[in-house]
Amino acid sequence: MGIIVVAVIGLIAGLILSVASIVFAVPVDEKAQAIEGVLPGANCGACGFAGCSGYAAALAAGTAAVGLCSPGGPDVAEECAEILGVSAGSVEKKVAVIQCAGVCDVVDRKLEYDGIDTCQAVSLMFAGDSACQYGCLGHGDCAAVCPENAITICNGLATVNEDLCVGCGLCAKACPKNVIIVVPQKFNQHVRCLNKDKGAETRKTCKVGCIGCMKCQKECEAGAITVTNFNATIDYDKCTNCGHCKEVCPVHAIQ
Repeated sequence: MGIIVVAVIGLIAGLILSVASIVFAVPVDEKAQAIEGVLPGANCGACGFAGCSGYAAALAAGTAAVGLCSPGGPDVAEECAEILGVSAGSVEKKVAVIQCAGVCDVVDRKLEYDGIDTCQAVSLMFAGDSACQYGCLGHGDCAAVCPENAITICNGLATVNEDLCVGCGLCAKACPKNVIIVVPQKFNQHVRCLNKDKGAETRKTCKVGCIGCMKCQKECEAGAITVTNFNATIDYDKCTNCGHCKEVCPVHAIQ
């Protein structure tokens, strides 16, 4: 008798669950699912959305542009466009840029660090072992997260292989000093320094640090460069890629 009661209860519970699965079912956007299937799955956020599923949902809803997936590049853009029935347009390749040129030969070290070999760890020790508190620490957190092995540490400085880089931005998120940005590859000059100290102080710690002399800002005809807190910044939306700023920089902080 007990077995029959248990069987009946199990049958009723099964029916309830079956009905509930139908009543409370979440509608599935097949177009979004198809798009997510062609995205690379990096979930890097380079597109501006919280992962590939977020970008796929936005594309399906028509609230995002095709071609925002840097790791996917033109091929993924074409596949997404085909699913949506629109034109892919042109996809601009982006790459990571290290905003620091402080190799061991040009920047001093303020201490000998002997501990966990990561940038996150060393940054907790008096802001790092480099005499410049703003620059690359060179312990390879960015290289460790790069899915394409596009970053190596050379002479104490992170270096990006632009041929391998897909512009996902995971390296930028991993850097505790925020010295990495992702920009269109077409630009040939970048301010390789984030030092905000006065010029005289900067020169004491790094031979190629920006001294805030404002020569680049004065010479830029496009108005693409501004100097704030003794540090130059390039507005890539205004930059014409002429390279004149690089020519006039007395310390070669623009490379």
